[in-house]
Amino acid sequence: MIELVTSAQMRATEQAAIDSGEVTGLELMECAGRGVVEAIFEEWPKMAQTCHRAVILCGPGNNGGDGFVVARLLTEWGWEVELFLYGNAEKLPPDARVNYERWINIGSVQALTKGVIEKQTDIAVEKEGTDIYGNASIERGQSTIFVDALFGTGLCRRFDGDLLEISREWSDYCYENGIAVDIPSGLCADSGYPIGGNWFFCRIVVSFGSLKVGQYLGECLYDIDKIHCVDLNLPSHEATQVNLLETWDIDVDARGLVGGGLQKTLHQHKYSHGHAYVISGPSTKTGAARLAARGALRIGAGLVTIGAALSAMNEHAAHLNAIMLAEVSDAEDYTDNIASDGRINAVCIGPALGLERDQAELLKAVLQSQRTTTIDADALTLISKDKVLFDLLHEKCVLTPHGGEFARLFPDISEKLSAKPTKGPVYSKVDATRAAAKRAGCVVLFKGPDTVIAAPDGSCSINSAHYKRSAPWLATAGSGDVLAGFVTGLLARGFAPMQAAETAAWLHVECALQFGPGLIAEDIPEQLPLVFRKLGL
Repeated sequence: MIELVTSAQMRATEQAAIDSGEVTGLELMECAGRGVVEAIFEEWPKMAQTCHRAVILCGPGNNGGDGFVVARLLTEWGWEVELFLYGNAEKLPPDARVNYERWINIGSVQALTKGVIEKQTDIAVEKEGTDIYGNASIERGQSTIFVDALFGTGLCRRFDGDLLEISREWSDYCYENGIAVDIPSGLCADSGYPIGGNWFFCRIVVSFGSLKVGQYLGECLYDIDKIHCVDLNLPSHEATQVNLLETWDIDVDARGLVGGGLQKTLHQHKYSHGHAYVISGPSTKTGAARLAARGALRIGAGLVTIGAALSAMNEHAAHLNAIMLAEVSDAEDYTDNIASDGRINAVCIGPALGLERDQAELLKAVLQSQRTTTIDADALTLISKDKVLFDLLHEKCVLTPHGGEFARLFPDISEKLSAKPTKGPVYSKVDATRAAAKRAGCVVLFKGPDTVIAAPDGSCSINSAHYKRSAPWLATAGSGDVLAGFVTGLLARGFAPMQAAETAAWLHVECALQFGPGLIAEDIPEQLPLVFRKLGL
């Protein structure tokens, strides 16, 4: 896993290193600028072989200082560079001022005003030529790269005046060959939210030191193809307790999230891996429970049973083989037959459960039994309508809401999350999920391409399906039911609630990536054997 930091933590880490004498601000700026140039050549290798053109926008702070370094290095490489400064050079911070002066010894600085971007893109088209669709291409010779070095992670205000118009011009003309220094200008580095609604669309982002929380949150990430991280060789920072579930080293992962916990050995039998119990909805609404049960079985639960009303038995029996069936028509059935069965060690309730009083009473019985429980879909809605049910939540529960369910469960937190801020730092999905977990007293898995998982103690992880892990095919009916089954199967196998939620979310995306386009919910569990094989399990 990778630790993510807030903008304040990153600044504190850099300042501590400077104050200790380990590094100077100028050295950090030089390293950052070199990292941007290396990222350009990595993304567009042909650009390292011939001379091209760069349009660089520098801002009034140290992000602008990074831009001056990029301009100087590309000029030394033989590139043609046009540099535009937003703000007064006399007011630049000391390190940025030094790099400004180094730049004006070899190049010029122009004022950044509205209309400049459109003019520069016209020049780029004249120099490069276009295909029959009007698109310029690196393959046809000289091309122009647009570098956004206006505002970095410290931005805390919205754009106005000329800057607002400039951001619109940039987004209209520069996205395809746009590269952002640390974070696209206009985005909050702690939330991924565009402060004031406008930001500089860039296809590539180059981050420095550590990846930021906001680089893995929010819908704006859909427009970013790739993120590079430049190692500044800084000492460790104060722990933020936000982890990115992107890649796991199976051999050395100390928490054992994917390692030994998922393996099966010759010394174990089916009862060693737990018995998961999935409660079904009524007749004609049984498919969701089967999807969850299949997920629990594939992820390794030793036994899986679906509990259903007698009227739904035939529907289930027509589809099931390895998954068992038991009659659970109401709360009394659960209390008499299931709650006392110690072999059943994880329950899933909610997928297509129904919203009637009988289902609410059944949910109440499950919560009162204090079982390790995954709560999804209709069960979340029932809890949102009944404070008694909410108050029965306990530390062995995992809630798995999507955005609408989260808003019903935690309306005040959701309102704060969806507010339109005009200054930063912006309240983030991480903040919201942590607050929800603390209030509920259990793990909350807040679903989405930027799934956030938090525990009551504040520990938090982001499972991002962005950049190279983008998996848009998961937007299909039943996908969430399978995820609930994954969580339940891992709980049955003895995973702690936070660990089960993290592992399930990560494997869910890996299954989608394994299958690719055309994915439907039934396909997701069937990818687990291939994913496990790749992991060496």
